[in-house]
Amino acid sequence: MTAVHRLWSKVPRPLDPLRSIKIKLGAVSMGTAVVAVLIVLWGYYLGFRARHTLPVGVLISLGVTQLLAHGMTAPLREMTSAARAMARGDYSRRVRSTSRDEVGELALAFNRMAADLAAVDRQRREFVANVSHELRTPISALRAVLENVADGVTPATPEVIESALGQTERLGRLVTQLLDLSRVDAGAVPLDLMPFSADLFVSEVVSEIRAGHPEGRFVLDVPSGLTVVADRDRLHQVLANLLDNAVRHSPPGGVVSVLARPAQDGRPDHGLVLEVADEGPGIPPAERARVFERFTRGVTATAPDGGTGLGLAIVKWVVELHGGRIAVVDSPYGCRIRVQIPGGTS
Repeated sequence: MTAVHRLWSKVPRPLDPLRSIKIKLGAVSMGTAVVAVLIVLWGYYLGFRARHTLPVGVLISLGVTQLLAHGMTAPLREMTSAARAMARGDYSRRVRSTSRDEVGELALAFNRMAADLAAVDRQRREFVANVSHELRTPISALRAVLENVADGVTPATPEVIESALGQTERLGRLVTQLLDLSRVDAGAVPLDLMPFSADLFVSEVVSEIRAGHPEGRFVLDVPSGLTVVADRDRLHQVLANLLDNAVRHSPPGGVVSVLARPAQDGRPDHGLVLEVADEGPGIPPAERARVFERFTRGVTATAPDGGTGLGLAIVKWVVELHGGRIAVVDSPYGCRIRVQIPGGTS
């Protein structure tokens, strides 16, 4: 049956150039009637009576109808079969769409839907696999530490407890990031826009990051009196993630620079520009567009904990939620990420 179906699907569809299903139905009816009349007239010409030629004409007309209507109904049958395959989890089926009528447009829309569903299913599988991997690593490390302490192999020294605490903090960060991504997938999140001092804001975020990374060195270049209108909590996510990435990828003793300025040559109505730069290995130009994708760390990610690959994806979401832009820009050394938040600065 499969071979017959494949052969039948390759049969020419003579009515495909017509742009309306109504015109096609009229053409099928006209073709059937014309064939039946011609057969009867041909029978009269050869001396046969109508009772002999009419059944033959009807049969031949039915065959012509099947041939002409094949292109009209085949996409519908293919869509039915593909929909049943999708219900079983197979999103690879596509519908042959050559007609230019309403059924052809439906087939094109069906193929686009099938492609979108296949992409969503692939992303879902990759997301589950990546989350499972990210959760397994800190859980395994935490379990090993606790088992050693419980068995008396390792004493419960402050260093051991600090190591276990670090793994739990990593788990907490991952859960927080996953919750943020669930908000991304659910749609836009309303922003609580308010004016606040950019220099004080940057100083507060840097102080928080310095408390978690006492080995980090920070240099701030933020003019006093600069005010930004944004969602303070969301912008905190942006700067904290960028600073955390910069510290983790900087060499020991490396300096992390933070710059803030009004955009467009100081014009206050053009927004705020934030830049965070480190002295790490940097990001190759070919990878710069991908670093903002989920679970992407890049080949230069050599930090001890490796990160989760979610921080920059969340940063991009928050920036775009504000209507802004984010990009990795050229730098003589290390990595420099620039964020532009439009409007509302003074």
